[in-house]
Amino acid sequence: MKTSQMFGKRTVFSLEIFPPKPTTGVETIYRTLEELSNLKPDFISVTYGAGGKNGAKTLELAEAIKTRYGTESVAHLSGMYLTRDDVIRLTNEFRERGIENILALRGDRVEGLEPTGDFPHASDLAAFIRELGDFNIIGACYPEGHPESASTVDDIHNLKRKVDAGVSHLISQLFFDNDIFYAFLERAQIAGINVPIEAGIMPVVNSKQIGRIIALCGVKMPRKFMRIMERYQDKPLALRDAGIAYAVDQIVDLVTQGVDGIHLYTMNQPYVARRIWESVGGLITESTFEEESTTTSNG
Repeated sequence: MKTSQMFGKRTVFSLEIFPPKPTTGVETIYRTLEELSNLKPDFISVTYGAGGKNGAKTLELAEAIKTRYGTESVAHLSGMYLTRDDVIRLTNEFRERGIENILALRGDRVEGLEPTGDFPHASDLAAFIRELGDFNIIGACYPEGHPESASTVDDIHNLKRKVDAGVSHLISQLFFDNDIFYAFLERAQIAGINVPIEAGIMPVVNSKQIGRIIALCGVKMPRKFMRIMERYQDKPLALRDAGIAYAVDQIVDLVTQGVDGIHLYTMNQPYVARRIWESVGGLITESTFEEESTTTSNG
């Protein structure tokens, strides 16, 4: 099933996992998937290898999510270091494995690797995939602006270009301030971006995550969030529970405001995902949109 067909009647709930490291036993991720699939998400997405390489596990897991666990899957695909021939070969593999949904990304820069130049932007990759077959193409968006964009205005223009290239719905980068996300939705609506936009939520459950998030994502840390992290940084269990509670608080507000979807960055931690679902699952399940929804991204 294409993810684009899931939106419009209620809040969509989806999860993200990443393939295990080569040094980690593969059965670990299958145990994780079994627990996550029991939460009955609308779909589970699988990230791709660094530099757009080593995607065999992504394909394997995306296929298993559909066939073994009966949940729709989304395979990430990063284009910066891929050639056109690479993408043709990979999409043929997607098709053979029954994978209909592709999250088209430019991908992060990797030191020591030279981009091919075929797909300098995610919009280039999306447009090319659209020519290759009847895939459902998903895109990423950045409520606080892409780190490399010149301005929020420039970022929105680039996002509109991505949607025009064939993207059917968007998943946001993580954020910790819902007001930032709502302001982003308003900018997107003004720019004529009318595809569903899922809110990306990452529960911060250990102190190491904070430094990585700041370094990689550049997202703003609200005072309320930082005070929680500082208070419990030396108390792992308390910090985990506080991080889960903060994520739950975000999701309750987002669902109440009629957000199109919640995309939970699980970090391959089924316990955390289950705790969050136990708190918000009933709210999400009961969420319904009126025929003339006022949600900014439901156009």
